[in-house]
Order: sequence, then structure tokens, then C-alpha cells
Amino acid sequence: MTLANAVVLNLYRADNFQRPVAGVVCVVVMVAWTAVAVWAYAAPRRRTVGLLVADLAVAVALLAVTPLVKGDGFNATVPGFWVAGALLAWAVRYRWVGGLLAAVVLSATDLLVREEITQANYGNVFLIVIGGPIVGFMCGSLQEMAAERDRAERTAAAAAERARLARAVHDGVLQVLSLVQRRGAELGGEAAELGRLAGEQESRLRTLIRTQERTAERPGEVGGDAVLDLAAELGRLESRAAVTVAAPATPVELPADVVRELCAVVGACLDNVAVHVGPQAPAWVLLEAFADRVELSVRDEGPGIPAGRLEQAAAEGRLGVSESIRGRVADLGGTATLSTGSFGTEWEIVVPLGRR
Repeated sequence: MTLANAVVLNLYRADNFQRPVAGVVCVVVMVAWTAVAVWAYAAPRRRTVGLLVADLAVAVALLAVTPLVKGDGFNATVPGFWVAGALLAWAVRYRWVGGLLAAVVLSATDLLVREEITQANYGNVFLIVIGGPIVGFMCGSLQEMAAERDRAERTAAAAAERARLARAVHDGVLQVLSLVQRRGAELGGEAAELGRLAGEQESRLRTLIRTQERTAERPGEVGGDAVLDLAAELGRLESRAAVTVAAPATPVELPADVVRELCAVVGACLDNVAVHVGPQAPAWVLLEAFADRVELSVRDEGPGIPAGRLEQAAAEGRLGVSESIRGRVADLGGTATLSTGSFGTEWEIVVPLGRR
């Protein structure tokens, strides 16, 4: 649209050109560059810094050559409002900062090539200088709104899926665990211990299902403004045999859902220690809190994990490490690093703060 406006106005003002051939060349350049820009901006991979710089440079060059094409004392520049294309591209890409930068460059060039500044010239420059940042700010706001909408949709979908899985677990796994608990108590001996463990897992699963059902019913309340002390919650894990927790003396307050997930990760690590090293095997949990992140370490002195064992477990459908540990940490935007060998096994978990 700005190209059509520029072409028509230059044709209408053809008698203002001291060098008509140069004027035709400028118009051809605008037509050609518009075609290139429309093609280039259409694909995200081509929206590079080089393209934006070239777009702005072409606009500045056409403004700069206006005195040579039209002569001194010209009224309107050759490109006119066509330069708004480059201005808006910078505003969309770099938000209000980019819009302001492009506006200043274009306005300064427009004013420098003129012999005098009229009220109309000032008005045009004023609109460019405030228009670029405003468009950039609006683009940034729209992007934030779209991101919030996407997060809300993902949260709702995840809540619905958790509720569906909770129903499936309730209909199958919990009933089996309840049966194992009853039969184990009846049989006695080692079966009684198995029944006791099944009862503990049944209780944990029921608690988890109730939490997920509340999440599905009131997704807007999940996490919310509620916070929990991660150090205090991890301290509860010392009720397990041979588990030592070291944490800061001051509270480490984080969103409640983050604390629950991190406690679940540590619990999964300790479950692995109990299963693969022994229920009485010592394990250590260390929490360190920083301004931008929290770091957790879970360590044992077992024989370590044989090479390829985790990959084999994942292939067989046992996803304790990949989902209960690494999956949860990845959902929080963090990293979970495993070190294992003859010295034992250690998980290093790092989760950044301020992203939720």
C-alpha cells in the first residue's frame, strides 16, 4: 500500500524531478525492494538481522538521495511514507526499542537532507518517532498475551489428561495394590512386608489422585500465589530410614507446585536407592538456594548403575528415571545430571527461578 502511494505521488509530481531518470531508478528500486522484502519476511528463517539492516539502509538511502534527484528546496522526499515498511519491521522484530531506533534514524535522515524544516515536516517526523515505539510496544504486549493464552491452554489440557490418568489408575492399579495389601497380611511372612509396601504405595497414589482431581476441577487455582518452604518439605524425608537432609537454615520459599514436583523428584531418587541399594542404605540430600536457581543433590554409596541400564529400562517401559526424575525437572525448566560409578550414584538437579 505504501509502495502504491509512493509510485502514484511520484508520477503526479514528475515535474518536481531535476533528474527524471534518477527518479525512475528510485521508483524501480522501491518496487524491487518491496518484492524482495515481501518474499524475505514471509519465512521466519529469513528474518535475520541482515535483512532488517538492509531494509532500513534502503529506506535511508532513498531519503538521502532525494536532494540529488529533486534538487534543493524539495517539499516531499522520493520514498515518502514508503519508509514506514522498514520502521514497522524493526518495531515488530525488536519491540519498542527497535521501533524507536529505526524512527530516530529515519527522522534524522529526513531532517538532515532538508534546507529548512516546516511545520508539515515536523508533524511527519513526530508521527514516525512516536509511531515506531508504540507499534513495538503493542507487538510485545500481544506476544505476551499469546504466550499466556498458550500456557493456559496447556495447563487446562494437562489437567484434563491428569484427571483421565487418575481415573485409569484408580480403576486398575489401586485395586491391585489394595488386593496385594490384604493378601499379604493374610499370608504373613515376606508376603506381609510386600503387603505393607503395597499399602504405602496405595496411600501415596490416592493422595496424588485427589490432588490431580482438584487440579482438574480448579485449574486456575493450581499453584496460584501459594508458596511452600522447600527446605521444610525436604526435611520430612528424613523420616525415611538412613536419609540425611542438609538445607539452608532460612526458608526457601517457592511456588507450591514447584516444591511438590521437586519433592517428588527427590522421593523418586530415594525410592531407587531403597530398591537397588537397600532399604537401610544411607542417602544424602543437599539443598542450596541462590538468587536465580535452586540446586539439589541426592547421593548414595551403592554400587552405581551399570552402563546402559537406564536405556534398557526405558526400552522395557520402565520410565522411573526418564519421567519421574528427568521429566519432572525438564517440565520445571531445569536440568538433572547423573553421576554414577563405584563411588555410588549422585543426582545433580538445577532448577532456575522466576520463570513461572
